[in-house]
Amino acid sequence: MSTTSAQAAIDYAHARRAELMAGFQELLTIPSISTDPAYKTEVERCADWIVAEMARIGFQQCRRIPTAGHPVVYGEWLEAGPDQPTVLIYAHYDVQPVDPLGLWQSSPFEPTIRDGKIFARGTLDDKSGVWANLKACEAILATDGKLPVNVKLFFEGEEETGSPNMQSFVEEHQALLAADALLICDGPFDPEQPTIPYALRGMVAAEVLVRGADHDLHSGVFGGAIHNPIHLVGQMVGSFHDANGRILIPGFYDRVRKLSETELAALQEAWTLSRATWTAKAGVKHLWGETLASQPERLTALPTLDVNGIWGGYQGQGIKTVIPAQAGFKVTMRLVADQDPHEIGELFKAHLFTFACPTLAIEVDIQITDPPLTMAREHPVVEAVQRTFATTLGKRALLTRLGGSLPIGGMFQQTLGIPMTSIGLCSGAGGHAPNEYINEEHFYLGIDAAIHFYYYLAETMAGASA
Repeated sequence: MSTTSAQAAIDYAHARRAELMAGFQELLTIPSISTDPAYKTEVERCADWIVAEMARIGFQQCRRIPTAGHPVVYGEWLEAGPDQPTVLIYAHYDVQPVDPLGLWQSSPFEPTIRDGKIFARGTLDDKSGVWANLKACEAILATDGKLPVNVKLFFEGEEETGSPNMQSFVEEHQALLAADALLICDGPFDPEQPTIPYALRGMVAAEVLVRGADHDLHSGVFGGAIHNPIHLVGQMVGSFHDANGRILIPGFYDRVRKLSETELAALQEAWTLSRATWTAKAGVKHLWGETLASQPERLTALPTLDVNGIWGGYQGQGIKTVIPAQAGFKVTMRLVADQDPHEIGELFKAHLFTFACPTLAIEVDIQITDPPLTMAREHPVVEAVQRTFATTLGKRALLTRLGGSLPIGGMFQQTLGIPMTSIGLCSGAGGHAPNEYINEEHFYLGIDAAIHFYYYLAETMAGASA
């Protein structure tokens, strides 16, 4: 790596810290909430803002590309030449809703710095990933006149809604997105012990509705003769697990990939370091499912089925003697390699329809089918991230698994087949909660890390080309 070139870019960024912060705060003021249709124009305004910034920095082909939902932001700099590798950089610019608003200590879209932290919606998840890459490239171009590798920037606008239109987008734009490596800039950043997540779970999300009469009925007049939809919902929910937490849907575990001894050892090592923090956040005295597998396996390497919400009947104060006309519940299932989300969705539906009866109607709406993701564990792009962490944080990262999901990651893997890894570029908390923040010190450190990554990638992938 050209240490001199990287340091020059870092010095350039450090000299402009006030400017970097002002620009980031301007980006944070845009309420790009993708889940609420009322904010559609704000999501588009955010996309246009980023496009203009990319063009100002010196990227070409900068544009907002429409989808059936929210737009993708794309820009490229391919002047490193055909003998240099091309990296596709992914982050997302959309954010979560801010509810409950009353719990915020400052306005979620008026960035505020206090106690060394930057508070605003989108700071951590994931506008810092967008901004760190933009500013790293700007610093390199300003000091070196060129980027050390060819770069394609891909910023998504609907990650927080489950990326519903990204599968078709990726399929239709395979040539545009072709690259030698892919870096997902949406993940953990722990200065004490950096990690590189190489596996995330997929997800199936569904809503189930049970319908009875066409209106609520008096339980004294009709009770005992009319089938109560809530009763059937209770039977369904109660059928999902045995007493030890094992999912009872036939075929659910058939394709689950077993971990190698090496993976198990690495998983346990990472868990040893994170156990105390996880336990503190959980806030419970007793765990569930301990006969299934070790705790880190249950959290990352086994599938889950969770009822996220259940409703039906009267919810107000006191008693209302009704048999409700309908009841329902929402479910998410986290999947692991090699489970097929479409197959799991069908197994889930088939299981529910075993409860079919003439007295009630069952409706199952499968809303999300995102594949699991397994990224590279050994590859030049992984080594570039490792060297980045070693330089900026003083130690290499542990390879680990995460229990959460990144819908577009599995789509990238299935459609593009590009070797990929991930990096977090800022630490903080509250990504889906009130008072989301990042640490101000690490905001600048994340830009340093991105600069180092581009130079290290040129070195580790020397000779590779798209």
